[in-house]
Amino acid sequence: MSVCFSYRLEDNQFPRVYNVINEIKKDAQERMDKSVEALKSQINKVRTGRASPALLDGIVVEYYGAPTPLNQVANVVAEDGRTLAITVFDRTLAPAVEKAIMASDLGLNPSSAGTIIRVPLPPLTEERRKDLIKVVRGDAEQGRVSIRNIRRDANDKVKALLKDKEISEDDERRSQDDIQKLTDMFIKKIDDALALKEAELMEF
Repeated sequence: MSVCFSYRLEDNQFPRVYNVINEIKKDAQERMDKSVEALKSQINKVRTGRASPALLDGIVVEYYGAPTPLNQVANVVAEDGRTLAITVFDRTLAPAVEKAIMASDLGLNPSSAGTIIRVPLPPLTEERRKDLIKVVRGDAEQGRVSIRNIRRDANDKVKALLKDKEISEDDERRSQDDIQKLTDMFIKKIDDALALKEAELMEF
């Protein structure tokens, strides 16, 4: 989602400065968007009771001596609601894939049959669900802190323009209002992502 910013050019003064303000806000929006995407990627790796290929996104396999993401050497699909099926492109890699999954902190036990590796997902206990919800809530709070830090950086840049008398106090207020609207929008995206993950964790 893109947010457009517009400013009044009072008495035609310093149109270049308004471009600078727009750039400050555009940069803040792009950085906030990256923070939200980073959070979504992080919490997607948290195991729920439902089989999701994203669960294995963090798995790295040694391939010809180089650490390689699993999705570059295999195809991962949800075979059913409780089982992931991994098709390894090079069958000699199957043992390395199994080892990498077992070495992760996901608590999974894969079993292979040729080029197909199946990963059953055991049901989560109530205690484990609560622990995982605490984890994703912590991740979400880190995301909110990141958004607020970006807001602070953007506001500091606007304040510097005011201090240098390149913009008026009205310009600064309008700019900070827009930055706050951006902040609220991206905090809501984080809250929505958290709510969705919590619902998934409580499903089974």
